[in-house]
Amino acid sequence: MRNQTAFTCILVIGLLWCAAGCGAPGVPMPPSLALPRPVDDLAAMRKGGRVVLTWTEPMQTTDRQNIRRLGPTVICRAIGEFPMKECQVVKQLRPEDLHSLSPVAGRRPQVMFEDALSPQMQSATQFATYAVEVRNRRDKGAGLSNQVRISLAPSLPAPNDLHAEVTADSVVLSWTAPELLPSAANLRFFYRVFRKLANAPDYTLIQELAAKAGAETVGDRSFEWEHAYDYRVTSVTRVQLAAGEQMEFEGDDSPVIHVFPHDIFPPAIPTGLQAVFSGVGQKPFIDLTWAPNTEADLAGYNVFRSEPGEAAHQINRQLVKAPAFRDENVVAGHRFIYSVSAVDERGNQSARSETAVESIPQP
Repeated sequence: MRNQTAFTCILVIGLLWCAAGCGAPGVPMPPSLALPRPVDDLAAMRKGGRVVLTWTEPMQTTDRQNIRRLGPTVICRAIGEFPMKECQVVKQLRPEDLHSLSPVAGRRPQVMFEDALSPQMQSATQFATYAVEVRNRRDKGAGLSNQVRISLAPSLPAPNDLHAEVTADSVVLSWTAPELLPSAANLRFFYRVFRKLANAPDYTLIQELAAKAGAETVGDRSFEWEHAYDYRVTSVTRVQLAAGEQMEFEGDDSPVIHVFPHDIFPPAIPTGLQAVFSGVGQKPFIDLTWAPNTEADLAGYNVFRSEPGEAAHQINRQLVKAPAFRDENVVAGHRFIYSVSAVDERGNQSARSETAVESIPQP
């Protein structure tokens, strides 16, 4: 009897433990609808007559299930409406139609789509709103992405006659702007000049100027000699919206022009040369001074001397760094004629300066 009671107690305890810990059936969950989570990082960039959309593909459904395969992606566009109330389909793309951007390790894949704007769509006062909806294989989606707005203002055509000329102090770029620029009170047009070293990956903006009809000219003084450069010019449209808001976008790029600035230009001819004798009570000498040259690549000066009826010859062994020189190799009773030239870092030498004459008196 005692053993049966003990067995009964053990059985009851076991049943209670099983009920508490073995797990009872929960509330049944509905099957997943497999709806991709809406895109939340849609971005848009206007470039000339194209709008480039980029976003990150969803990797999970709205109920946090991993997506094995996506369905179509719908590109939505509305004119003059922000936010759009419902998707106005521009195009429906299959997953294989999307152009993937360069993948980054550890991040979800990004995709890109380009929407071409017809000339008829462009207006100084209108804008377009874009959104995307990623759907599953049953063509069902969970809603629109975040929405972005782009100006539909006209852009200037890319300069197609870009030229470059290397001068003594700059690379001069020139091109021709349209004779008739679009006219609207809320529009401003500019040109941006970009430059990069020939083997470098990225361009740097070096100048921006307001666009005007006809010939345009820009001088680049920040280059370095004996380096190859690529230049391009891009138009910019700046749109003034209501309440002080402003949008801007770039037009198409001009063809790239390659420039190799080879320095064949000598420095300016030195000026202001003076020669002064000294030597009373000491060995005679003649001091020369002149106005300094201002070239950034100036290496120094050469000094030339002659006597009447003779050809001038160089009297310094090394380049003179400062605009002054002392000639101690002089003879009493002689008359000396001096001139100087400037030399740059690449050995280009200027013509000689005007002469200065000084005599050494007899003791």
